[in-house]
Amino acid sequence: MSTGYEEIVINERYSIINGSYAMFGLTIVGNFASLFVIDALHATSEEVALLTSLPALMTVLATWLGAVWLSRVNSKKMFCIRATSVARIFYLMIALAPFFIHGPFLAFFVVLLLAVMNFPQGLSQLSWQSLMGDLIPEDRRAAFFGIRNRITTIIAMIATLLPGLALQAFPSDAIPPYQVLFVLSTLFSFFEVYYLVLHRENTERRPDVVRIDFHVREMLKPFHHAPYRRFLIASMVFNFGWQLAWPLFSIYQIQYAHATAIWISAFNVASQITQILTFTLWGRISEKYGNTLALAFACLGMAATPVMTVVSRNLFYLTGLNLITGLFVSGINLLQFNHLLEVVPKQDRTALIAHFNVVIGVMGIVAPQIGVFLLGKIHMDPAMWVSTVLRLAGTLIFFYLIRSRIRETPGVTDDRV
Repeated sequence: MSTGYEEIVINERYSIINGSYAMFGLTIVGNFASLFVIDALHATSEEVALLTSLPALMTVLATWLGAVWLSRVNSKKMFCIRATSVARIFYLMIALAPFFIHGPFLAFFVVLLLAVMNFPQGLSQLSWQSLMGDLIPEDRRAAFFGIRNRITTIIAMIATLLPGLALQAFPSDAIPPYQVLFVLSTLFSFFEVYYLVLHRENTERRPDVVRIDFHVREMLKPFHHAPYRRFLIASMVFNFGWQLAWPLFSIYQIQYAHATAIWISAFNVASQITQILTFTLWGRISEKYGNTLALAFACLGMAATPVMTVVSRNLFYLTGLNLITGLFVSGINLLQFNHLLEVVPKQDRTALIAHFNVVIGVMGIVAPQIGVFLLGKIHMDPAMWVSTVLRLAGTLIFFYLIRSRIRETPGVTDDRV
């Protein structure tokens, strides 16, 4: 019989291996789906916007329903296994789609597949976040997720660089190379699910949870919890500005700067190199100064990214910019999730994680559409400036929360605002 400490160590090891295999598929699909849709399938700007908005809509629906379902299951692990398995089947469906669908409708159909895939993926992500909150103690999270994120980012870099080099050997509008990549993603997902199965979940030690019903009153209830409410407001503003520019980056890099697959890989690898080197740094900063202050500085760095992007179409410049912005991406990826776990009560963890994902997901539905709308009305540079201003506004709210907390409680060192 293993002790609780041994179970924690085992789960940490399996989580890293599981995350590594998952990252292969997620990176290939995440990085090259837009290139596949734009270059190989000749998608319109509206379809590129849908490539961001429709998956966000599915994620919102999945989070909404998933929180209700997850509050009624005995094993979060089994729920996560089923959801992940269904999500990964879509990799294969995307690979096979060109054999059955032809003409202009193919691009829209692939966008639909990518969107629907995000429903089970949203269920998987929600259940995984809640499961990790149960399996990894709070005092180990910063160090563990720093190590895990660094390793999975190395995997992501490999899964970005090698496919990018391979695609460079083919015409930009060639479809079969992308199909091969999506099939490989499916194969890696088998190992992802296998190591997820190996996690040890003690359902007898799970804290009591309240069954969730998402009525209007239930959706407003989380706002009564002050630390979560404050964090959510700042995150809403920042994420709206962040996600507004997502389709603009893809359009700018591919259509304005004429980046090929190898350059898209270079952008991502540059960012990932910096992330690998700085995950543990952000973990130490958060332990010393608190999550809110560390997250605020990470958001401040990300606020400048849109306007710095449109300074030049030089591909070497854009690669260098991604090298710098990777520093702030790593901070946001690590600290936003850690801070979310920090500000939610254990007994309401699933409900509040779901609430957060739903609200941020709504931002992901609306913001990209507004970004493309602004692109058509005021063109690329002003649209990027709008993104920067909104990101900066969210950052200032984080700093305001810190100042307010210090003013309310003199001498406070805990930043749970």
